[in-house]
Amino acid sequence: MREPSHMTDVVVPPTRAQVVVPCAELDPTLAFFTKRLGFRVDAISPADGPRVVVLSGHGVELVLSRDVEGPAPTLRLVCPDPASLGGGELVLTAPNGTRVELLDAARPVLVPPVQQSFELTRKGPDDQWGVGRAGMQYRDLLPSRQGGRFIASHIRIPDGGPVPDYVHFHKIRFQMIFCYRGWVKVVYQDQGEPFVMQAGDCVLQPPEIRHRVLEASPGLEVIEIGCPALHDTMADHGLALPTDVIDPERDFGGQRFVRHQAALATWAPWRVAGFECRDLGIARATDGIAGVRVVRVAGPAPEAWTAEGELCLHVVLDGEVTLDRVGHAPQRLTAGDSVALPAGDRYRLADPSPDFELLDITLPA
Repeated sequence: MREPSHMTDVVVPPTRAQVVVPCAELDPTLAFFTKRLGFRVDAISPADGPRVVVLSGHGVELVLSRDVEGPAPTLRLVCPDPASLGGGELVLTAPNGTRVELLDAARPVLVPPVQQSFELTRKGPDDQWGVGRAGMQYRDLLPSRQGGRFIASHIRIPDGGPVPDYVHFHKIRFQMIFCYRGWVKVVYQDQGEPFVMQAGDCVLQPPEIRHRVLEASPGLEVIEIGCPALHDTMADHGLALPTDVIDPERDFGGQRFVRHQAALATWAPWRVAGFECRDLGIARATDGIAGVRVVRVAGPAPEAWTAEGELCLHVVLDGEVTLDRVGHAPQRLTAGDSVALPAGDRYRLADPSPDFELLDITLPA
């Protein structure tokens, strides 16, 4: 039998994190966090002359302490109704100097206004490749970001093999991935088992669809286009992929997932005579927000035409072509070069090589 004990069994709380906040003005700061922001008091010490108070609320524990020194921190609270929580204010300052920023958990994607410019980016041996998420290497195709509205990246994984990625999603208006060289194995929410994208294949990643990169061939290269340029990439640790549900027609923020396979594509005339294209199906899936095509030679050199819309971006995939821009000196483009043309520019793609192929991205479609 268990011996009787006058001692209460010790309950060990689970591991948790605390943020220690310097606080000389303890009483008014305590009132600010509890009465204005809804935090609760979990511990206080000592009772006869408090110097430390532990508070919890909104997913964080704060330790207000008279015994530490240093600058007051910034606390960012992501909540469903920030205006109500802050009494109409979105930035508050506690008596101890802590800055409290209130953010809307359902805040919309902010897309900067159209700010177009002509932008030619060359591919060469001295390219600067930065290291991004999951160890992927990035080359910037739109350094100006067109005022922050767009980002275009040439991404590579030189060594191949398993990719240290995790289930994640993007808060975006538009995003697509085009497999340029090699292959990559990916999996998407409600789209069935993982699949391999081969060179020439493309996916539309609609807003907030969960996905993960699993494996890549040595020398994998992809082209990624996104809007806006600055957007959040969020991990989803609670969802395992693939999901049990298969719903290829699911609506994600007004868009549908697209998997375009080059091997199954058909070719049709492009919008400019002398070329043909395979449409990647993105215009229909985005309800006209964007259109993407792969273009190749099909006849005599065309006349000049005019760029339109908020983005007209060309990426040379193979071969060569001369960009004959009205009012400017012609420039020969080769594989890996990209050019953004502002609306109203008159230009012509002249003297294409027989193996010339172009990735054509326009917004709207």
